[in-house]
Amino acid sequence: MGKSSKGINLTFIIIMILVLVTVYASTIRENSGSYTRGQFIAEMEEGLVVDVEIRPNVQVPTGKLYVTLKDNQQKSLNVSDVVEIQELVKSYNIDPVVKDVPQENWFLTELLPLLLLLVVMVFMFSMMNAQNAGNGSGGKMMNFGRSRARLTTGGEVKLKDVAGLREEKEDLEEIVDFLKDPAKYTKVGARIPKGVLLEGAPGTGKTLLAKAIAGEANVPFFSISGSDFVEMFVGVGASRVRDLFADAKKNAPCIVFIDEIDAVARRRGTGMGGGHDEREQTLNQMLVEMDGFGTNEGIIVMAATNRVDILDPAILRPGRFDRKITVAPPDVGGREEILNVHAKNKPLSEDVNLKQVAQTTAGFTGADLENLLNESAIHAAKENRAYIKQDDIKKAFVKVGIGTEKKSRVISEKEKRITAYHEAGHAILFHVLPDVGPVYTVSIIPTGLGAAGYTMPLPERDEIFNTKGKMLQDIMVSLGGRIAEEIIFDDVTTGASSDIKKATKVARAMVTRYGFSDNIGVINYDEDDNEVFIGRDLAHTRSHSEAVAGEIDIEVKAIVDNCYKKAKDIILQYEKVLHACAQLLLEKEKIGRMEFEELFDQTAQICEEGV
Repeated sequence: MGKSSKGINLTFIIIMILVLVTVYASTIRENSGSYTRGQFIAEMEEGLVVDVEIRPNVQVPTGKLYVTLKDNQQKSLNVSDVVEIQELVKSYNIDPVVKDVPQENWFLTELLPLLLLLVVMVFMFSMMNAQNAGNGSGGKMMNFGRSRARLTTGGEVKLKDVAGLREEKEDLEEIVDFLKDPAKYTKVGARIPKGVLLEGAPGTGKTLLAKAIAGEANVPFFSISGSDFVEMFVGVGASRVRDLFADAKKNAPCIVFIDEIDAVARRRGTGMGGGHDEREQTLNQMLVEMDGFGTNEGIIVMAATNRVDILDPAILRPGRFDRKITVAPPDVGGREEILNVHAKNKPLSEDVNLKQVAQTTAGFTGADLENLLNESAIHAAKENRAYIKQDDIKKAFVKVGIGTEKKSRVISEKEKRITAYHEAGHAILFHVLPDVGPVYTVSIIPTGLGAAGYTMPLPERDEIFNTKGKMLQDIMVSLGGRIAEEIIFDDVTTGASSDIKKATKVARAMVTRYGFSDNIGVINYDEDDNEVFIGRDLAHTRSHSEAVAGEIDIEVKAIVDNCYKKAKDIILQYEKVLHACAQLLLEKEKIGRMEFEELFDQTAQICEEGV
């Protein structure tokens, strides 16, 4: 029970106590014992009665007799005729005191019942309000169809606080400018965009951009999640959509932000048995509110999703979402800006080079970079340091990219040796092949991801697209550990299963998606892009024949076999480097880029001199 409910209950108890005290005070003279007319007469005959007081009731001639005895004992007696009892008392030479007939107590008879009724009504009303405010079951039922959007007018985050998204901010600044000065745009015939869809991978900063717009525009900002619309009861979601836009109209101009809109705006007619009626009704109502017969002037709908491929086409058309902004992972300059923002409240050592960190974190999103610096700060605090060193960032980089190292795990010498040669095989190919390296760290320490070791490359540049040559090199690197096991031990282990899976996936994509196969040709046979619903997947029919499927399998195998042969030739060429690297790993368990490159250069030079 909440504090408000406890306060109401205490007030009610105090009121009831006061009422009982009042009632008791009105009857305080009542005697709990029994006293009869015969006893009274007997006491008068014995001369025990000292004083008699007669109080007539309102209902004349009845009344009440109050008797005081010699021992100061007081007794009371109800009588049916006060005149007759008065004559009786006088016959015993006792002069009774006769009071006046009492007047009616209007407070007790009229006002008190009304006050009690009013107190009960106020108490019941307060209890209902407290239950609604506390989100009790009754309040939830009464407000089931109400919108759950939160209204804010400004915020702490501004567009200048968002780093690494220069073009995205420029697109959104136009909307802010439109809200602040609409006349500048309307005089040239421009209309304000009705909707803006922010799409991109998780962690790229879509919700942060929306918060920045809320803080920058200085207009009412309604924020809600897509999952807040959908309930188990049909019609609730549509009711919440109507209520949301009704509130928005009252506060126009304003912005309505729907986070994770894919929870409510999925493509219709794709589920088994006709789809989810509640979700489709909610989506239909949203389509009408965004661009239907009704007009929503001054309302801009912003939405964020990382699954734009599953959204219904009707909600993506101009007039509903006029502008689609792709929030991509930041480039090297953007990553440096983001690192500087997250490093503001973190004390850094002189050896920390954020520019170098930005260069070595290709593919990291804003959330990844924030997590990287946070893990670095946690590592520094664990070592009782008040500042972050470059080594903390390096260890956090491994932890974020590979997983926590399990140094306490007991591993046999045979397994350590197999792992050392396996990782050395990967490392040699990373170093020799031009488009996939260089090596950042090689380790035979088990990780939290279940791997016995790892070889982490260091991408030094951002790449917009892949090339056929690089994809072939990726396959060769993936097969390097398996090849090293086969060369050294004349046997293979299950440790390369994930490597084989990755190599097969890349080879199949080359054949079916990118047209990198001369035998199959420049034809797309990859049909997995839209396979996002179980209903569609069950009803799926392949668009190519069994003969073509067989040719695809043959071509994928040929690519993998060819890469396997080339990778094996390279590792055999540098077999002495393989032995030297494995031996160093067995000694140190982990080596970095400089150690590996120095070892490779020295061993390769010895091989050339020997030749």
